[in-house]
Amino acid sequence: MAAFHDQAMLSALFNSLQVQMLNFARREQTCSPFEKWVKPMNDIDTAIADAEEKQKTLLPVEHWLTDLRNLAYDAEACIDEFATEALGNKIMAESDSSEGISKVLLNFILTCFSGFNANTDSDFRRKIESKIEEITVRLQGLVEKKKDLKLGPNCGRRRERVVQQRLPTTSLVNESHIYGREKDKEAVIRLLKSTGEVGIGNIGVVPIVGMGGLGKTTLAQLVYNDARVGSWFQVRVWVNVSAEFDMVKVTKTVLQAITQENCNWKDLNLLQVSLKEKLSGKKFLIVLDEVWNENNEQWDILCRPFQAGAIGSKILVTTRSEGVASIMTTCGSYQLQLLSNDGSFSLFTWHALGLRGFDGYPNLKVIAEEIVRKCNGLPLTAKTLGGLLRNKLNQDEWETIMNSRIWDLPEEVSGIAPTLRLSYQHLPSHLKRCFAYCSIFPKNYKFNKDELIQLWMAEGFLQHLEGAKRMEDLGLEYFNELLSRSFFQQVSANETQFVMHDLINDLAQSVSGDLCFNIEDRFQDGKFCGSIQKMRHFSFTCHHCDVSKRFSGLCRQEKLRTFIALPTYTVPWVTCCYVSDPVMQDLLTSLRHLRVLRLCGYCIDKLPESVGHLKHLRYLNLSHSRINCLPESVGFLFNLQTLILQGCKELTKLPQGIVNLINLHVLDLSGTENLQEMPQWIGHLKNLHICGKGQWIWY
Repeated sequence: MAAFHDQAMLSALFNSLQVQMLNFARREQTCSPFEKWVKPMNDIDTAIADAEEKQKTLLPVEHWLTDLRNLAYDAEACIDEFATEALGNKIMAESDSSEGISKVLLNFILTCFSGFNANTDSDFRRKIESKIEEITVRLQGLVEKKKDLKLGPNCGRRRERVVQQRLPTTSLVNESHIYGREKDKEAVIRLLKSTGEVGIGNIGVVPIVGMGGLGKTTLAQLVYNDARVGSWFQVRVWVNVSAEFDMVKVTKTVLQAITQENCNWKDLNLLQVSLKEKLSGKKFLIVLDEVWNENNEQWDILCRPFQAGAIGSKILVTTRSEGVASIMTTCGSYQLQLLSNDGSFSLFTWHALGLRGFDGYPNLKVIAEEIVRKCNGLPLTAKTLGGLLRNKLNQDEWETIMNSRIWDLPEEVSGIAPTLRLSYQHLPSHLKRCFAYCSIFPKNYKFNKDELIQLWMAEGFLQHLEGAKRMEDLGLEYFNELLSRSFFQQVSANETQFVMHDLINDLAQSVSGDLCFNIEDRFQDGKFCGSIQKMRHFSFTCHHCDVSKRFSGLCRQEKLRTFIALPTYTVPWVTCCYVSDPVMQDLLTSLRHLRVLRLCGYCIDKLPESVGHLKHLRYLNLSHSRINCLPESVGFLFNLQTLILQGCKELTKLPQGIVNLINLHVLDLSGTENLQEMPQWIGHLKNLHICGKGQWIWY
């Protein structure tokens, strides 16, 4: 995957660092030892947007961004290490846990947390001060390099113009070449002719919502040009709104379409007064195509002249965002679904052959069926791939397209990547980071909403000032926002499970670069594809027997934050996979910066005590394993937020030290019928939610 550094993702990472530094200072009620980073970080932050643009043509800028990203992760790890040490020392100093603790465990505590040993305490101080100084020097070096590269805060407007370089749409359409949207067309026409609830005054608003490339504009064109719609409305107007919501431009376009006269006015008041007069008492249809704006006040101002229209007037909106639809005070939106396989095949056939069937080309039909399957119901993909094969009847050329990755097609001949990337570019910076992380999931993987939020929380993507909002609530807001923008699709049979379209998954891989590795997508001919040195997040699908060879080289990636085993089976769960002891030992001794460890479905009956050395660990999932007890060292994972033991039928007890995990938010014990009792004082963990025996227990 080609390197790509996104300005918003880096800015989000820098913002996260600053929040962590501020929270640390508040918690410790002292000046932050990281204060010296603030000024150079602010200096660098102003130049990231400029660097994002210049990296495309200047290799030194790309290297600068790579160094910057690596430094940001190292700085975050340094803050976390310092905060973890302080937290561990505080917890252990306030407890009487040394009484009754075995000598082995006491030695373990002294090993993990240097504050209990005067000699190692000074060693830790020297070590952390050395790290802080090293990062400070690297920061200053990046500031100097920024000056040499002439990077500055001058890119914002240029970047907006780049985002907006798309062909405008019109109301014209060749209906004979549209396939599979007959039912959708009839449904939208019924909504337009409905005399039920309205949105603004006498005006009803009907949004068509769906992901990029789904055919929302095409559907609106079909509806707009239908004879029944033409006779139902006295006035019809088509406006291509696009990314930049220009209220004057939209109002002027509507006015000029009605009067059929050119208008040079630039004053919004004059335009709106004139438009109100022209629309007064008339039943109209106004199509606003490709709306991105979610500002409720701007929408209200735009619609004021429309309220003069007659009862039954409608505004038809196409948008990728449910958030856009929701601000328009409508009685619901029309969710456009993926095109049927038959519709996709007909669309592809027309664009590839200019015909309605393969009667004269039986050798190409089987290949065409496989290509259409890859399109996965997205009309833009079927149209693009068909167009690439137009007038090409050589079977080898068709097989080349069949075997190629759609996302890798050159942008000059394919509009697929730019169309979908536009959705990503419109995301706020904090959502970009969360979305890119989803590239750890393989294609067609059904993920659980709550688990994804817990993973975001563990990775530090849900940073906020302490006391402002629960992280779970913040994560739910982020998830719903991505869902409303069509990045996720709900699995129809399960309200808690979601999936990404194949091309949305490709988009996530594209923007995450080499940070996230899913082994199924990045492992070919026995080797990793991409730069494993840059990797921070790693996932894979369980094999029947996973041995060291499969993870060769992984244990040398000491900065790895995520190790996720994804299930072979989801419903019902079957514990049928094995992982060798050397893999477990190497993982827990080498990957000391892990924040997420997911080992679901393995026939593991115990964890080594060394798991307690994973001081940064926030998320531990051992669901449906054969674990019968957890080591006492788990009680020293003071950063742990989520512990999932669902379906661990052989689990009989929890470690007493679990009561020390003051950051624990979720403890899932559902399906652990052999667990006899809970540790004493667990009710003192004020943030803990325990899920067990099919219900939530709140403490």
